[in-house]
Amino acid sequence: MNDYQQVLEATEQHLLSLKAAGARFVSLQSGALEQWNQAPPSPVPPPIPEGSAALGEPVSPPPARSEPSATVVTASDKATAMAELRLRALDCLKCSHLVKTRKNVVFGVGDIHSPLMFVGEAPGADEDQQGEPFVGAAGQLLTRIIKTMGLSRETVYIANILKCRPDTPGQAYGNRKPTGDEMKTCLPFLLAQIELIRPRVMVALGATAIEGLLGKADAIGKLRGKFLTFRDIPLMPTFHPAYLLRNQALTEKRKVWEDMLQVMEILALPVSEKQRAYFLKA
Repeated sequence: MNDYQQVLEATEQHLLSLKAAGARFVSLQSGALEQWNQAPPSPVPPPIPEGSAALGEPVSPPPARSEPSATVVTASDKATAMAELRLRALDCLKCSHLVKTRKNVVFGVGDIHSPLMFVGEAPGADEDQQGEPFVGAAGQLLTRIIKTMGLSRETVYIANILKCRPDTPGQAYGNRKPTGDEMKTCLPFLLAQIELIRPRVMVALGATAIEGLLGKADAIGKLRGKFLTFRDIPLMPTFHPAYLLRNQALTEKRKVWEDMLQVMEILALPVSEKQRAYFLKA
């Protein structure tokens, strides 16, 4: 097997591994497919021993081999793919019990080109009503956290593990945690969103978000504050904003803010002394 065949075989195996991992899109530089479809390059001839060049003709070096390289898809292609994915999510009927009770599919909101992505667990009543994630009391707190980072909801991307609100049979109000089967069923939509956005950093809001992404059922208090990795993307676990609404101690607010400071630093966002001092006792 020559070098060219080895490259093709390795490429095929890599694409198959990406597919098995859930990837649905592969970004290629313009012209890459045309390069792959060309005939394989001619073998490079062995070096000519010194003094063997006939009639004193110079020996030309072998031509340089060009390799196709991957790059980010165009903004237009990404927007089209995300719109198509959203339509598939809106038409999803896999969880019949959730389909019966939902008012809206809550797909996601924000900038699909953002380097920062927040992931929660599932829509609540307000989100189900409006069709947008994190718009209730916890969402308003998340919006304030994002603004304190110097960003806005329009410059980040926000999504959930589940796109439908978990049904609450027999309950007049309140929410419930998504089941493992519900998360597994809906996760492919989130994975496709992540694959399209390719954020530089992700923030998991609460233990359920971590469980949905990584299969870890550990307490968020043990996980927060240290970056994990999800598909080669740094992932910061932190408390869900709803927790801060229940526990408004400055110490807990400070923990979340310390997590966000780490996110800001890895994104090379400016951090002022005032920001560093938030929620510290005077």
